Amino acid sequence: MVKDFRFGVGLHDARSRAKVQDAARLAEDLGFDVLHVPNHLGAPAPFPTLMSAAAVTSTLRFGTFVLNTGFYKAALLARDVGAIRDLSEGRFELGLGTGYVREEFEAAELPYPSARQRIDHMEHVIEYMHEHLPDVPILIAGNGDRVLTVAARQADIIGFTGGDRAASASEDPLAERIAFVRNAAPDRFDSLELNVAITAMPIDESGMPDLKIPRRFLPHLSDDELLRHPGVLSGSRQDMADRIRFYRDTYGISYITVQAPHADVFAKVIAELR
Repeated sequence: MVKDFRFGVGLHDARSRAKVQDAARLAEDLGFDVLHVPNHLGAPAPFPTLMSAAAVTSTLRFGTFVLNTGFYKAALLARDVGAIRDLSEGRFELGLGTGYVREEFEAAELPYPSARQRIDHMEHVIEYMHEHLPDVPILIAGNGDRVLTVAARQADIIGFTGGDRAASASEDPLAERIAFVRNAAPDRFDSLELNVAITAMPIDESGMPDLKIPRRFLPHLSDDELLRHPGVLSGSRQDMADRIRFYRDTYGISYITVQAPHADVFAKVIAELR
């Protein structure tokens, strides 16, 4: 069954209540469905920021994209999640990741666990949430086999990074990751919502995206390879809309997330898709 599109936008500037609330109102007015906040030291604190946004909107949903689960004990996180769920009248979605930046663990005065330990802890937190807050949708974002296995079995929404290489004539990394999820949980695959985060897209009439963000995370790829990556859009507004339709028709991806600088331009793409 073809799912309806949903569109999310990331918020990175929370220096004042006015900035947060203006961004939330604008996202709602532009047709976005979800406002996201990341979870890095130096970025906005997720829960107070999202609560401030919820106070001035009525239909916009809110999510963490994604929490560093290693920063949280399950019961304490559940307390905060339950509060924002109730105060936003059920508009909250919990996005979880394992955490991967060693320096942030060190800055938080926390030990940096192994990859296995980080995934084990995330799985424990998910199980606790299912038991105590079963009505809160859970998004898990990742790319590795074990994270995607946990996501396939326990998430409502799966965020795909698009892989660490670009599609070629002979391979399609995104299709391979989605097939992996399907094989990991075939009985519930059709109920999952699939997401991809866009990290670069044109914001002028040139049709060329600023590749600064994807270059930071994928430094081994050439510019031509980055332009083929699922997290990068290029071309005209119609070209971008066509590519997103391709994502849904080919991969089943119906949930697209962009970054705050892309919001105004991407709103025109949303208009093409609805």
